[in-house]
Amino acid sequence: MTPEELAEAKRYGRCDLACMLADKVVDVAYLGVMALVVARPIDAWLSGFPLLEASRSLRLLAMLGIVFGFHVLVSFPLSCYSGHVLEHQFGLSNQTFRAWLWRYAKRVMLAGGFSIAMFWGLFWLIWITGPYWWIAGAGAFFVVSVVLGQLLPVLILPLFYKIERLDRPELDDRLARLAEGTGLSIEGVYRMGLSEETAKANAMLSGLGRTRRVLLADTLLDRFTPEEIEVIFAHEIGHHVFRHVRKILFSGILYSAAGFWICDRLLGAWVAGAGGAFDYSQTPVAAAPLLMFLLTVFVLVLEPVQNAISRRYERQSDRYALDRTGAKAAYRSAFRKLARVNKADPDPHWLDVLLFHGHPPIVQRLALAEEE
Repeated sequence: MTPEELAEAKRYGRCDLACMLADKVVDVAYLGVMALVVARPIDAWLSGFPLLEASRSLRLLAMLGIVFGFHVLVSFPLSCYSGHVLEHQFGLSNQTFRAWLWRYAKRVMLAGGFSIAMFWGLFWLIWITGPYWWIAGAGAFFVVSVVLGQLLPVLILPLFYKIERLDRPELDDRLARLAEGTGLSIEGVYRMGLSEETAKANAMLSGLGRTRRVLLADTLLDRFTPEEIEVIFAHEIGHHVFRHVRKILFSGILYSAAGFWICDRLLGAWVAGAGGAFDYSQTPVAAAPLLMFLLTVFVLVLEPVQNAISRRYERQSDRYALDRTGAKAAYRSAFRKLARVNKADPDPHWLDVLLFHGHPPIVQRLALAEEE
């Protein structure tokens, strides 16, 4: 990177970090107020409607809808700035405001539907399974993670990006040779229309089982050489070889069980604090925002640990890519090009890495090529 490119990447990195930190603060503050101050009055207000008073299930859906809806309103200004204004300031967005707003609305509807269904299901587990709900919840979380992993490339991503099978036989042959002997079964290689949204480049190995496929952004295909794409794809194969996806899925059971157990203890204390013993079958709807708040805090506390594990997996895959291809020059040029195209700070502050980076800084990834 030139000194000018590096300075711009660092400015973008600082602005992006500030937005991410602000987003976390807004999330925790909003959910904290909803859980500890507003939840009981909202539940009392909802109980004034005969239909909602007669049905806890409907009242729970109404509560979750209110909490999520107001959260969208509170966080929208920051989302607009970080997702649209900031990206345009640094020349990374290709979207009009109208296009960004439509894509943002789709993301909100998808996230809202999933979040409401998840917390609604968790509350039903509390009501039905009682003190064992946190075990049942961890099992349900694992099943949902597997299902979403299968649906991501065939149902969810096509809602946002144009995805079509890649018509470049010479590249197909290169990638097929890299996958030989690894046991990796790929449904196909696809071109993902990322350029409609951003100038950034990306690639991923997505899906599980029969839906597993390689997704190469058109921004990557248009700017990177076949040799560079080979190295990037070999990195994705490394995740398969080291079974990183499987490890993440199974560790998710432990994380979710720990998080749900902590929530179980604190929910019981919160309900008992209002007077009386904690009866799981009678857990009040007003406790729903508290469950959302507690899980949000738990994820924030756990995130640095998960990031550290993710960075370790990424380094393993980087080493695999170097060993598999032997293309040190292509490896170095690919990551230097990624830094320029994505305006990624190659050596961000350690706190930024600790809190938000699931990938090692690019300066460390380049140093790895010198060690091999």
